[in-house]
Amino acid sequence: MMNSINLYIVVPCYNEEDVLGETSRQMLLLFDEMKADGLINEKSRIVFIDDGSKDKTWSIIDSLSNEHTEIAGIKLAKNAGHQNALLGGLMTVKDDCDCAISIDADLQDDIHVIPDMVNAFIDGCDIVYGVRDNRETDTFFKRSTAEGFYKLMGAMGVKIIFNHADYRLMSRRALEEFSKFPERNLFLRGMVPLVGLKSTSVYYHRNERFAGESKYPLKKMISFAFDGITSFSISPIRLISSLGATVCVISVIMAIYAFVQKLMGHTGAGWASLMMSIWFLGGVQLLSVGLIGEYIGKIYKEVKRRPRYIIEEYKNDKK
Repeated sequence: MMNSINLYIVVPCYNEEDVLGETSRQMLLLFDEMKADGLINEKSRIVFIDDGSKDKTWSIIDSLSNEHTEIAGIKLAKNAGHQNALLGGLMTVKDDCDCAISIDADLQDDIHVIPDMVNAFIDGCDIVYGVRDNRETDTFFKRSTAEGFYKLMGAMGVKIIFNHADYRLMSRRALEEFSKFPERNLFLRGMVPLVGLKSTSVYYHRNERFAGESKYPLKKMISFAFDGITSFSISPIRLISSLGATVCVISVIMAIYAFVQKLMGHTGAGWASLMMSIWFLGGVQLLSVGLIGEYIGKIYKEVKRRPRYIIEEYKNDKK
């Protein structure tokens, strides 16, 4: 077994003033236990990233970092979004740690499996995924849509870990390799498996949110899912092509049918069917153009190469 490791826990935060006190308390207790067991060393850190919060999140992080040597803080210049904030934290700490664990601040992901993740890393795994063992705490709608999303991504050929979000351990080696991924359109749970290093999973029961409100309402979840699909698969574009070909075939058949009916003298008023056809084809065309535009928009963002995040302050001077 290797010597105790230098572990960094990276926690993106956006308007999390209600949970930071309890989250830091529980994580500090866990750190004390892991140090006592010889699992991690004194240089290990809990790094909270303030993603442009509008409440007292940064002032709380600042106070915690002054009170506890184990706590560090990163302040982004503006809101960059959850995925960018998480990436910013990981890339900032990758040269200081042996491995880093990403986890949300709301205490829904069980922190008590972190020792299992670290032990898996010690046993030779570069990536350890935290995977929910069930979705009993979700509503029927959320459970059905979430599981449907994972199945859909799998059907489109995207390598994604079922029921895994952004709770994972990555070794310094994995982080170094991941830093070579230049995408601006981030979907980390789909990107990390592309690294391809040795990996495993640990399973945990997801808790209720300790306090505050979810930062992923339905609208944002749908947008996130759509971003994930369009960032990793061109299957929707191929679906449009198939749909276009199908409509063309149907149109030819209907044209022949209409011509035959004309010759037989069976034509009559067909205003309703004509309008339905026009509206249907118009809707398909607009949907197709919108979907193609989504891909073009992603290309536009990629070629501009703007920074994904800007760090205003990094408080970690107690090493």
